[in-house]
Amino acid sequence: MTAPPLFQGYAPLPGTFDEILGPDGPRASFARVLDALAQMTGDELARLQQLAEQALMNQGVTFSVYADSRGTEKIFPFCLIPRLVAADDFAHVERGLEQRLRALGAFLDDVYGDQQILAAGVIPTELVLAAAGFQPTLRGVRPPGGVRIHIAGVDLIRDPTGTWQVLEDNLRTPSGVSYVIENRTITKRVIPRILDRARVHRVDHYPTRLAETLRAVSPRPGDDSTIVVLTPGPYNSAYFEHSFLARTMGLELVTAPDLFVDGEVVYCKTTRGPRRVDVIYRRTDETFLDPEVFRPDSLLGVRGLMRAYAAGTVALANAPGNGVADDKAVYPFVPDMIKFYLGEQPILAQVPTLVCARPDDRRYVVDHLDQLVVKAVDEAGGYGMLMGPQASAAERAEFRARIEATPRRYIAQHRVELSTCPTWVGDRRGLAPRRVDLRPYVLTSPSGPWVLPGGLTRVALVDGSYVVNSSQGGGSKDTWVLKSGGAI
Repeated sequence: MTAPPLFQGYAPLPGTFDEILGPDGPRASFARVLDALAQMTGDELARLQQLAEQALMNQGVTFSVYADSRGTEKIFPFCLIPRLVAADDFAHVERGLEQRLRALGAFLDDVYGDQQILAAGVIPTELVLAAAGFQPTLRGVRPPGGVRIHIAGVDLIRDPTGTWQVLEDNLRTPSGVSYVIENRTITKRVIPRILDRARVHRVDHYPTRLAETLRAVSPRPGDDSTIVVLTPGPYNSAYFEHSFLARTMGLELVTAPDLFVDGEVVYCKTTRGPRRVDVIYRRTDETFLDPEVFRPDSLLGVRGLMRAYAAGTVALANAPGNGVADDKAVYPFVPDMIKFYLGEQPILAQVPTLVCARPDDRRYVVDHLDQLVVKAVDEAGGYGMLMGPQASAAERAEFRARIEATPRRYIAQHRVELSTCPTWVGDRRGLAPRRVDLRPYVLTSPSGPWVLPGGLTRVALVDGSYVVNSSQGGGSKDTWVLKSGGAI
């Protein structure tokens, strides 16, 4: 195919995998889509990009950044140039995610049950039992429906060879799926003909599939079940998403004062009197979920909720205690979990990780901070992180002291040259390579996992940045998973 004019002058970064352009130009599997995109001029793309941003603003597609002096609530930055994923490429990702979620679910059942994996010495016992997310009081408690990870968001990256690698698992309250759906809505509105021509898998059925997943674990099957979405409230950074999902699933969005526990049953206050609640999609951090069990000073929780959960009268999604499985220090052992529980070889690779709780790893980390990315195991959103190669000597010294004081709190990884995607840069009125990751979403019901054919592509908008988190200046793109045989 010919090099599209819109991409003229666009050059991938040396030593990286570009999602759209290969060494010889645009990737052949995306030819028809790229030809359609290339029919736009830079001026037209600028106008359409402005339309897209205006639509996001009108629809109130926002997120919050705590402690930002410029204001907490922001429009989520969006680039109209999509990230393309070929059908066979995503099929590989799908198989790998399903396998990973089956193993992580088995691990959670085990550590809150017989703890066979610890007895077998596959994972150091102290690493698991000392994890902040491990809740010993939940040992022996079986969740209604037998599912613990109802909703997962697994962060994937591509290395310079184009190989997918797992960067981390999010098994507690993964966010971002509302932007996947809103991004698609905007794309349909602004560039509908290109989207039609690409033959892309839909993503707007996610809320329906999520509601079905939640209904499937109800202790009271059938139409009598009541499902609610529990939010900490409008000051939470992901409140837009909480309200979006409740609205699109046709469920009530509630806060803690709307609920109460009588005996071992949860009820919702309504104008017609108390109504029994069977399933709660909780978006409240579990440490605030029930002051009777977790933080006694919590005003966001429901007293007695965990008693009802332990009695099996209410299902909680995701299950409390999942934090032990997505603890960043436990992450290096997921391939071993897959072999131990499933007897299979891992389909997806993962980024090699050094665990500072291990003396040899710790010594290497403190001696090579200028080459490593250090992360706190209990932080997210790009917080508690050191980008060693870009950090100052003072910053590295500070992290060295932190690691030596509390080694269990830190892990480290060599910086991976994240793949890039052509991204609209308004100042240049053109495209430039920007680094991206991908967060696909996996729903698990008693019948097994299901992977949404798409995901949240996060993009580091700042030139030279590797940090894609929205809280650190990142944006997003629509992820187009092409149907088999449909792209060319």
